[in-house]
Amino acid sequence: MTRLPEDYIAAEHELGAHNYKPIDVVLTRGEGVWLWDVDGNRYMDCLAAYSAVNQGHCHPKILAAMTEQAAKLTLTSRAFRNDQLALLYEDLARLTGAHKILPMNSGAEAVESAVKAVRKWGYEVKGVPAGKAEIIVCANNFHGRTLGIVGFSTDPVARTGFGPFAPGFRVVPFGDIDALEQAITPNTVAFLVEPIQGEAGILIPPAGYFTRARELCTQHNVTLILDEIQTGLGRTGKLLAEEHEGIEADVTLVGKALSGGFYPVSAVLSNSEVLGVLQPGEHGSTFGGNPLACAVARAALQVLVEEGMIENAERQGQRFIEGLRSIRSNAVRDVRGRGLMLAVELHPEAGGARAYCEVLREQGILAKDTHDHTIRIAPPLVITADEVDWALERFDTVLTTSK
Repeated sequence: MTRLPEDYIAAEHELGAHNYKPIDVVLTRGEGVWLWDVDGNRYMDCLAAYSAVNQGHCHPKILAAMTEQAAKLTLTSRAFRNDQLALLYEDLARLTGAHKILPMNSGAEAVESAVKAVRKWGYEVKGVPAGKAEIIVCANNFHGRTLGIVGFSTDPVARTGFGPFAPGFRVVPFGDIDALEQAITPNTVAFLVEPIQGEAGILIPPAGYFTRARELCTQHNVTLILDEIQTGLGRTGKLLAEEHEGIEADVTLVGKALSGGFYPVSAVLSNSEVLGVLQPGEHGSTFGGNPLACAVARAALQVLVEEGMIENAERQGQRFIEGLRSIRSNAVRDVRGRGLMLAVELHPEAGGARAYCEVLREQGILAKDTHDHTIRIAPPLVITADEVDWALERFDTVLTTSK
């Protein structure tokens, strides 16, 4: 029985929870930067699953690592050891300089794990009174959708109807170093922040912000936690976005592209002082650190580095942003980004970004709106110059003709 696109959509609508509002394209295949729907139409992926598919869809070397490992051993739980976990630790440590690593599954789990670890560090190492630990976060943050995380979100859509929430978080404006300094108290154990706020619309803080934030955290014995789940692993043209200001976080969170989109894998990267407070039984995950995940992640990291994807992100990102800025459109308010993490912000009177994304789909581009008036653009890091130019032609058409 042949199913039409509307059949898939109707079944999702009837049987699935309505916690997403996807663009109505039903995808069935992917390769590199390209996706195909069930009718055979081809699209350029300009979202890359929110940066989870940095290495491109169905990268053959990651696929080979996954199928090879899946035929041998997939899961043991951490009750026993496996022969892939130590190898992933070594690869991550060599690439990032991390001294201790905690493997998890989703990005949100990595965030929750970091929150637990730095609180315990605050009590056992810094000497914060029991139950008084505070973590500073930024307005318009996005760190995931779990109950603990939405409790310190400032997005009413994320928060409303889900309380009561856990205390212990202070919110400051993103990019405001004076506000950060004023928020620090003797009970502050961490500053949790995204190097670039992705969900908020690709917001980049002022130059020097993270240099000064690093200095403040060191001065006040506060752990700096950088959520690099979207910005990390090549997206901004560096392995980690912290490199743009030459700093080093105390805790770095990675996920998404850590598996190249094949499997949920995330990790907390830190040191012995922070992660060393966790003792057996205090934190865990049945699937975290499983051999299949580790083998996939090792291949994902290998191709990212060996195939020059990070450097390509810098080159093509510059080409992409220059092309977007050259488009003469009364609808465009701003074009911003770093590497291949880009955004086109529209004037409110131009209409919502969702409508533009729908027209882009008709032109063969899959992009995603965020915060009503911003089109987020983040293709896989394997995109070529010719493919960037192909995309720019279509962005030009849509931005200059759509109402």
